[in-house]
Amino acid sequence: MSRAISLQEVTKVYSRNVTAVDRVSLDIGPGEFLVLLGPSGCGKSTVLRLIAGLEEPTSGDLLLDGAYANDLAPGDRQLAMVFQHYALYPNMTGRNNIGFPLRMEGTQEDHGARIENAARILGIQDLLDRFPAQLSGGERQRVAMGRAIVRRPSAFLMDEPLSNLDAKLRNRLRAEIASLTRALGVTTVYVTHDQSEAMSLGDRVAVMRDGVLQQTGTARDVYRLPDNIFVAAFVGTPRINLLKARVLAPLGGRMSIDFGAQRLELPQPLSVDHQMLRIQMGRDITVGLRSEAVRIAPPQAMRGSEALLNGIVRHVEFQGHESLVHVGIGARSAEVAGLEAARRPAGKERARRPGSGLARLLGRGGERHGRAVSTLEREDELAAEVIPQAADNLVLRAGTELQPRIGERVPLLLDLEQLYVFDSEGARVCPAPAHRPDLAR
Repeated sequence: MSRAISLQEVTKVYSRNVTAVDRVSLDIGPGEFLVLLGPSGCGKSTVLRLIAGLEEPTSGDLLLDGAYANDLAPGDRQLAMVFQHYALYPNMTGRNNIGFPLRMEGTQEDHGARIENAARILGIQDLLDRFPAQLSGGERQRVAMGRAIVRRPSAFLMDEPLSNLDAKLRNRLRAEIASLTRALGVTTVYVTHDQSEAMSLGDRVAVMRDGVLQQTGTARDVYRLPDNIFVAAFVGTPRINLLKARVLAPLGGRMSIDFGAQRLELPQPLSVDHQMLRIQMGRDITVGLRSEAVRIAPPQAMRGSEALLNGIVRHVEFQGHESLVHVGIGARSAEVAGLEAARRPAGKERARRPGSGLARLLGRGGERHGRAVSTLEREDELAAEVIPQAADNLVLRAGTELQPRIGERVPLLLDLEQLYVFDSEGARVCPAPAHRPDLAR
């Protein structure tokens, strides 16, 4: 496959041994829209600046259209960058701001037609004679994009271009950017910390943490088959439910997942994925459940791949088309440390593989009960004893026809085909990628 942009083991270390980018390897195809996604300070903007030539890599190689580009000057890379802060010249009209790169090229070509064409594509023909102070935030960003388009670059580099806009305008411009880049067929690298942008815009999403590339794939792949607990926690709204647990497999008994106050018994015979849990017996694990994998239903509705727990409704968020129901089940919630972590010095020992260094799961809520109970026993004790010790353990989606009351005890159906299990190092154990090709479709 041809590659418009290729990073090969690229590392960037600043003064005081601060590693911003740690051995990132990434290939971006011609015409592809790739989104670099991650929390603040994860190194995604540094990757963009390395591609643009605004930073020099400490080690590794950068290739543009297959040619070595580490020493190539920014102006010779045929790339156009759109910044978060517009960067318009306040004393120039929209027309002159858009045409400024053409003037810097020093060609004798009539620039008027190219400027008008860029303005037409962006729908800002009537703004060309206005100064930046006379434009709204969205209009300024369109002018900044026009300045990038007019150069006819081989690739667009966009560094959180919508983060300064209000939500409504951001959503509208997001759709316009997707349509524009698709129509122009230009390779695009887009940096954002907003997962909604990443999931809706990119052909592929590359998730970063602490300078390390965690996972690259389509939005569907990243959402449905996260490689590790960090990716699972960072991608998805509402955030994935993460619960501390252990795998139990008594002799002659059914394998179950022990949450402390309740056990989730796995159906027999065990699926291929659930058989992978045998190696986790007796070890601490983290169970992940997306909100759509849990629903409120009467016990007789249990069937097939679903299993039953009990919970107490703690809070209900009405969203109009649906409700988000917060339910306590007496488990210990788990959180991933470092979703907004500061960068660590390069001189100290660092985790090198995705998922390492994620074992610091901070518990919150009540202490683990000394003995486990079945999923259908001690319902009164669950309401009176377990829930006051625990925070809201699960957030699930419910249709508007359901109106659960605060304090109500509800049966919960879990779709075990959407059950994620992560080991103590944060790597995904279940489902196993080789065994679940259907999830990647």
